[in-house]
Amino acid sequence: MFDRPQLGDNAIVVSLDFGGFDTNEDIHEITQLTISAGFEVAELVTSKRATPHTKYFIGSGKLEEILLMKDSLEADILIFNHELTPSQERNIEKMTGMRVYDRTALILFIFSLRAKTYEGKLQVELAHLDHLSTRLVKGWSHLERQKGGIGVRGGPGEKQIELDRRMLGLRIKQLKEKLRKLGQQRGMQRRARKRSQALSISIVGYTNAGKSTLFNRLTHESILAEDKLFATLDTTSRKLFIESGHSVVISDTVGFIKDLPTTLIEAFKSTLEEVTGSDLLVHVVDVSNENKSEQINEVGKILEEINAHNLPQILVLNQIDKINLKTGCERDDYGKINHIQLSAKTGDGIEFLKQAMVEYNQTRINQRNGHYA
Repeated sequence: MFDRPQLGDNAIVVSLDFGGFDTNEDIHEITQLTISAGFEVAELVTSKRATPHTKYFIGSGKLEEILLMKDSLEADILIFNHELTPSQERNIEKMTGMRVYDRTALILFIFSLRAKTYEGKLQVELAHLDHLSTRLVKGWSHLERQKGGIGVRGGPGEKQIELDRRMLGLRIKQLKEKLRKLGQQRGMQRRARKRSQALSISIVGYTNAGKSTLFNRLTHESILAEDKLFATLDTTSRKLFIESGHSVVISDTVGFIKDLPTTLIEAFKSTLEEVTGSDLLVHVVDVSNENKSEQINEVGKILEEINAHNLPQILVLNQIDKINLKTGCERDDYGKINHIQLSAKTGDGIEFLKQAMVEYNQTRINQRNGHYA
């Protein structure tokens, strides 16, 4: 029987180049994910391949190199910046004696560390079990034994893997029901806000773009805003009074990332509905990031996946203090502010965002009262 290795602190990170683009950014991102998970990057292993190795993903030769370096580095975690099949994951762990995380599993692990609220913990558990259920296909060796005999749950001859799959299915069903009820409560809160006629705004953006820092700046709150990927996980909503006659409810949401696991998007549907139910999106971008255009596109893809891509949106180019960019704003063909340059950290340019909120809300009020001019 093969037991999965226990967790340690030092990790070897593997990122292969299959002929794609932005390899350096991919390496930077998986490094940041590893650090956000609380691991030390002991070594970075890179290589070029045309296609993944069927059995080990990186090939037996490269795996031998990792075996040679793991003892000197005292590393017992092996992290892949890619999706592994269940059999590849199992084969690599057997070969190396190291605990293996692919990209999805690593993000799930980070989310498990960040979830603080009851709903957040349920969502992470659901995503984890959904992911685990796919790994039960030709699962670990201890799942292949037969259960049999009188009085054994599941009946004579039922495989342990079948019992595990049934138990997983039952727990997933329970979690979905609990989240459905919490989603109903959240929906009632949204409807109550609609009745109060408060402007509903959601802050969205790529992880670590400065969403929580902006939220804190606007609301004078002190929610966690670290220089880590997914530092904030649970959605936080607060009332914001920007000007007399203009009431706003603003929400800080979970950050997006390239190839965000589908299991997470599905599990966080009720939280992400906070975005879809908004009147206005504030899309925060780290203007100092060289790959900001790609990050904007990735956020757009996820917004489309949750049917929020058609909502009105203000693009906020944040962290201008890092590149000495001036504050300012641009307007669209209809005269509305749709593009703002600011620094959430210093507060420079925040007045443009507040002005945009006031103008947008005034338009809503005019339309509600039948004034369209």
